[in-house]
Amino acid sequence: MSRRRIAAIAPELKPTRPALRVLEGQGGGRFARKVREHGAPLRRTVIDTLQVNVGKVCNQACSHCHVDAGPKRTESMNRQTVERVLALVAASDEIRTVDITGGAPELNPHFRDLVRGARDLGRHVIDRCNLTVLLEPGQEDLIDFLAEHRVEVVSSLPCYTADNVDKQRGKGVFGRSIEGLRRLNARGYGDGQSGLQLNLVYNPGGAFLPPAQASLQADYKTRLADDFGIVFDQLFTITNMPIARFSTWLQQQGQADAYMQLLETSFNPTTLPALMCRTQLSIDWQGCIYDCDFNQMLEIPAAAPMAPGLAPTIFDLASTADLHQGPIRVADHCLGCTAGAGSSCGGSLD
Repeated sequence: MSRRRIAAIAPELKPTRPALRVLEGQGGGRFARKVREHGAPLRRTVIDTLQVNVGKVCNQACSHCHVDAGPKRTESMNRQTVERVLALVAASDEIRTVDITGGAPELNPHFRDLVRGARDLGRHVIDRCNLTVLLEPGQEDLIDFLAEHRVEVVSSLPCYTADNVDKQRGKGVFGRSIEGLRRLNARGYGDGQSGLQLNLVYNPGGAFLPPAQASLQADYKTRLADDFGIVFDQLFTITNMPIARFSTWLQQQGQADAYMQLLETSFNPTTLPALMCRTQLSIDWQGCIYDCDFNQMLEIPAAAPMAPGLAPTIFDLASTADLHQGPIRVADHCLGCTAGAGSSCGGSLD
């Protein structure tokens, strides 16, 4: 698809571009130094996943949320930007997965159009669902919609006990999450036979690294099955990144320096080849492009040759191949992805 054809889809839309600022971490930062000790600076390979953050509107306000999402947020991707995302996917043969996140992405009024469009293009679709949204008014048919379009559901459940979940995510969230999981199971999600993938996400409840993913998955499967009759496919362990609400919490607890030291001393060079920023782009609700979802939240845009000195947007690209082999912008929060077993949107790396 030509650049002119893509531009014609939404010519009136002009997203606000964050400033392409100089990063301390690119020169003498701790993460950059660690990377240089083990080889060349990070660069992309082939981009096979487009992660699309459709906005910050959410029915929850979790304490660990790096997006700062919540019920009072209003940022939401509009129809023109959704159409542009789909045009970019259509023009990018290497994109195999469209990973939709938020906020609660299902609350975006164009969420279902994005899902339908991506599936019509033959792409795998992931919905990063907080589970409680399945119980919201107006979402009564959401599970059927997801199942009809064979959407993979990835859901945060930071523990298999109510106290720990409610402490992170709000009073009563655990009970509503369990009900959401039961409804997904009833539709065939997670049963290992229907092909409807249901994966859960664990993140620590404090300033420590996740335990081993395989052993924690076994614990989750046993406890959720025994206590609630719930089944799922995989558990992903994700390190808390020292940004946004979690960063604020660390500072309030006087643990910010200690946590950064933990991440640095736990640096694992074997995780570098599998870092998600090598094969994934992150798109924000306005269409701006980032190397990952965490950089997006810190407003650290990707660097791109077609938009020198500017934050690139999906309106600048003919296809994602324009960014192959490009540099990845890093800062010290990136230590969270290389600590211990490593961390990505798909769980541990090592």
